[in-house]
Amino acid sequence: MIITIASFKGGVGKSTTALHLAAYFQNKEPTLLVDGDLNRSALQWASAGNLPFKVVDEKAAVKHAKNYNHIIVDTPARPDPTELKTIAEGCDLLILPTSPDALAMGATLQMVEALQGLETDYRLLLTLIPPSPSKVGEEARTAIKNAGLPIFKAGIRRFAVFQRAALEGVPVNQVKGDSRAGIAWRCYQDVGREILP
Repeated sequence: MIITIASFKGGVGKSTTALHLAAYFQNKEPTLLVDGDLNRSALQWASAGNLPFKVVDEKAAVKHAKNYNHIIVDTPARPDPTELKTIAEGCDLLILPTSPDALAMGATLQMVEALQGLETDYRLLLTLIPPSPSKVGEEARTAIKNAGLPIFKAGIRRFAVFQRAALEGVPVNQVKGDSRAGIAWRCYQDVGREILP
C-alpha cells in the first residue's frame, strides 16, 4: 500500500503524521518512509538511527521500494497542480492533515478543490487538536463533515511530547518518562487502524 501525506500549508503535522503512520505500519509489515519534503524533516528525525523503519529520500526510493510492503510518502508543502495530480494518482490513499485553525482549514479546502476531477482516494486528518475546554477541534470536524468531505474518525491531539520525540529521533511511543507519550501514540494507532486494522 502506498500512502501519501500532503498539505498546502506547513506546520500542520505532515511529517509527524508520515513518520508515525510508518511506525504503525512497520508493526504490521516492512514499511519504507520516503521523505520528499524539501525540509527533510523525516530524514532529520531518522538521523539518530533509532527509528524502527527505513527512511530515504525520493531518489533512493526507487531502489528500495521493491523490498517493502508499505510505503509512506512525505511530500513537499504546497505542491503545484501538476505535482498534486502526480501525487494523488500515484498512491492508494492521500491523507491531508490539517490543524483546526482557520488558515490551515482554508488551505486544506483549496487542496480539496484542486483534487476535484482526479482519480484519488483521500481523507482529511485533524491534527494539533487543542485540549479541553477548547471546542475548536469539534467545530472543525463538524464543518468538514457538513461540507461532505471524507475525514478520519480519529484525530491527533496537540502534545509537546511530539517535539521531544523528534529531538530524541524516535516515534512518540518510544519516549520515556512522559505520561502523554502513550496517549499521543494511541492517536496515530487509531488512525492506522482506520486504514489497516
